[in-house]
Amino acid sequence: MAFDIEMIKSVYSKMATRVDKARDIVGKPLTLSEKILYAHLWDGAPTKAFARGKDYVDFAPDRIACQDATAQMALLQFMQAGKPKVAVPTTVHCDHLIQAKSGAVADLKVANTSSAEVFDFLESVSNKYGIGFWKPGAGIIHQVVLENYAFPGGMMIGTDSHTVNAGGLGMVAIGVGGADAVDVMAGMAWELKFPKLIGVKLTGKISGWTSAKDVILKVAGILTVKGGTGAIIEYFGDGAKNLSCTGKGTICNMGAEVGATTSTFGYDDSMERYLRATDRSEVADAANAIKEYLTADDEVYANPEQYFDELIEINLDELRPHLNGPFTPDLATPVGELGDKARKNGWPLQVDWGLIGSCTNSSYEDLSRAASIAKQAVVKKIKPKSDFGINPGSEQIRFTAERDGLLETFEDLGATVFTNACGPCIGQWDRSDLKGDEKNTIVHSFNRNFSKRADGNPNTHAFVGSPEMVAAIAISGRLDFDPMNDTLINEDGEEVKLDEPMGIELPPKGFAVEDAGYLAPDADGSKVEVKVSPTSERLQLLEPFEPITPEQLQGVKLLIKAFGKCTTDHISMAGPWLRFRGHLDNIANNTLIGAVNAFNKKTNFVKNQLTGEYGGVPDTQRAYKAAGIKSIVVGDHNYGEGSSREHAAMQPRHLGVAAVLVKSFARIHETNLKKQGMLGLTFAKESDYDLIQEDDTFNFVDIADFAPGKPLTIEVVHADGSTDTIMANHTYNESQIGWFKEGSALNVIKRENAA
Repeated sequence: MAFDIEMIKSVYSKMATRVDKARDIVGKPLTLSEKILYAHLWDGAPTKAFARGKDYVDFAPDRIACQDATAQMALLQFMQAGKPKVAVPTTVHCDHLIQAKSGAVADLKVANTSSAEVFDFLESVSNKYGIGFWKPGAGIIHQVVLENYAFPGGMMIGTDSHTVNAGGLGMVAIGVGGADAVDVMAGMAWELKFPKLIGVKLTGKISGWTSAKDVILKVAGILTVKGGTGAIIEYFGDGAKNLSCTGKGTICNMGAEVGATTSTFGYDDSMERYLRATDRSEVADAANAIKEYLTADDEVYANPEQYFDELIEINLDELRPHLNGPFTPDLATPVGELGDKARKNGWPLQVDWGLIGSCTNSSYEDLSRAASIAKQAVVKKIKPKSDFGINPGSEQIRFTAERDGLLETFEDLGATVFTNACGPCIGQWDRSDLKGDEKNTIVHSFNRNFSKRADGNPNTHAFVGSPEMVAAIAISGRLDFDPMNDTLINEDGEEVKLDEPMGIELPPKGFAVEDAGYLAPDADGSKVEVKVSPTSERLQLLEPFEPITPEQLQGVKLLIKAFGKCTTDHISMAGPWLRFRGHLDNIANNTLIGAVNAFNKKTNFVKNQLTGEYGGVPDTQRAYKAAGIKSIVVGDHNYGEGSSREHAAMQPRHLGVAAVLVKSFARIHETNLKKQGMLGLTFAKESDYDLIQEDDTFNFVDIADFAPGKPLTIEVVHADGSTDTIMANHTYNESQIGWFKEGSALNVIKRENAA
């Protein structure tokens, strides 16, 4: 069934006129990304050309998707906006709050009991405000979106950084914080700095052990975790056309790991096949009618160096399978070279777990390729040396895979099939063989592998690969196993070699499902009551943030100077803390507990300047708040990379942090700080980071003159009375300064709605 078909047809009816107008204004052929961006301007038809990486632009996204962990805070904010119904099609997907432990049936039953309060809240608030609701067990948000909602040429935002997965169906789909989603839900424009463009030309064709996953693992190695910041990555070339639609989704999905705004592919035959296979022939027919507008102009792909800000070329005929990691998704190593690298760095060679699934790699094709390796192990009598865990991407995928015998193949190998949910990928994993202080290695087909990400253990070394490579390495039990060249000894003592994986793009018998898990909202939700208990530990109605005044920005205390990588996982951990995502005060107790203090290289251990004693970051900050003192967080490069979770901005704001001063930001986190009425600043001179001392106090000298393009002057007062004056840059425009002066973007929305 094609959801929102009239909306899609409306988008397509305007596309040609708007793209043609944009081409005339820009004065040159357009990339696909530019076509979609110019076709979704808030003001309608284009009237001017925008400067990439410079101009802030208002857009009108077609739809919104929210996962349960972030939807709580987003919808709690929307409830304050004073609107009776969401302004654009919106869905909520319950996929984050299900812990993987025993298996699908048991784990889902536990989740439905332990998180009943949250699920009931999300179902009722969705019903009240016209939001489609996908029940626990229905599937992982991005796979469900690809199967049901994504469409070529559309624009979508989602409260999860891997919203970008929908680029596999030719969308510009962008991860945002909940406050951004609230703007669009409330019928307002969504603001984004017009992205730069990175072109990736793919030639040749993947074969053998190489997969679509290896394309993005290679790109991650080239661009690093921040190389795509502020840019859309657009893939093209014959090699792109040779990839399946879900393979394209895998590549776009992990574009979040290089900091890209999003990634996308031009509409082609593989997308049409996928649309028709997922019962959306009406969308395919509509797309075919304007297909030249759903990819770049011919001149762009013929001479890409003239139209992209950066160009990367990858020959798929020569691309080798990769494993990326540990501890960062951009540490790329071709399989076959990892053994020497691991021995040199002291990474454990024994592999304890192989985990297959996640929003990145849980399609039917993914499972079929991995199952082809698992089946060989059964037939060739190879006993797996590692444990296996499988997370299907959706109930439709699970049902179809079970019907076709794919899941039985994994179970014959002793694998545990978990719920159709994120599970270990986001730390929702009650691991049966916890290792404590012992170094250990796991391999998975996920997207992120930061320290503690999967199981909360800093000693777990996680490596990212394709599902079939994960299967092969888990069967061997060795990180240095190269299935292309190495052999294994089976139970009969025979030397055997694994054959190349065989995948099936789409199920030959078609997709099937009995209950997909979708609940449509009432046409009139005005009588639906949303209950939030005042004594709940998991849900808390929000109180508006008070504006931070110029007077409060004098005598600001240093809370923590974060050393090295500080992701949103470090600022607001997931795992067991997910249960508090709807209760701001309770989840604030994990604020920055994973950040490394630059002065003692410890986590959650900072100096309280009021007492001189050391304690946890949240405890110290609560002491400053009780004393009426604002604080500042200082950080390194790419601060706030990773998940879109706005809790990483809301928690410090709630506790009294007024400013975050870093060498550079990840895009989403910088926006989240702005939305919550905080100061997100960067050192004008990066070396000034070294001037910051443990007992420092900060005076924002000219904050009263806060203006676009004007750096702020900060006086840093050291414990001995000496001072340093540093300059801090910012990217605030007039509207965003308005958010700061009002206390938050939501306060602005409420005021405008009240008027």
